Amino acid sequence: TFRKEEPLDMRFDSNQKQKAQDIINKKSEEELKKILTEYGEEKYANSIASQIVKSREEEVITTTTQLVEIIREAVPGKYEHGKKHFATKTFQAIRIAVNDELENIKKGLRKATRVVEPEGRIVAISFHSLEDRIVKNFFKKKNKQEKLKILTKSPITPTEGEIKNNPQSRSAKLRAAKKL
Repeated sequence: TFRKEEPLDMRFDSNQKQKAQDIINKKSEEELKKILTEYGEEKYANSIASQIVKSREEEVITTTTQLVEIIREAVPGKYEHGKKHFATKTFQAIRIAVNDELENIKKGLRKATRVVEPEGRIVAISFHSLEDRIVKNFFKKKNKQEKLKILTKSPITPTEGEIKNNPQSRSAKLRAAKKL
């Protein structure tokens, strides 16, 4: 979380070696820009990456609050008061990079098509556009190859009532396919 002071870790598996602080403190400015652009779709990726590199020359970045302050310095003031917290996309991008999340989604979908019996269902819930795009494109490709039949033409999203009961569900998108 970026709302309180915590170590910059972000690993889903504590046995994994690379932490968020490793990415923040060791990646080049170009690599950081790429991570923030591709995984966070962050429009201020250049200035954030530049500010990270500048800041880590003075001290090692080890906490979430340090990173939030660096991001605050790198983005325009109006961005700080937007609908989403200004650090959301940067934190998302770094978490995705730490855990290799997008590649894991691809691996999971490939494995699912191997283990699900014919007529069985594969259902995927994504929580942001990068994940949803991977699922959608995978299902489309397998549909063209006549290995899957898409069951959800458009993603199923939560109702207002579901969002009210569980605000974290607001960005969820469910897609389903049947194995042929």
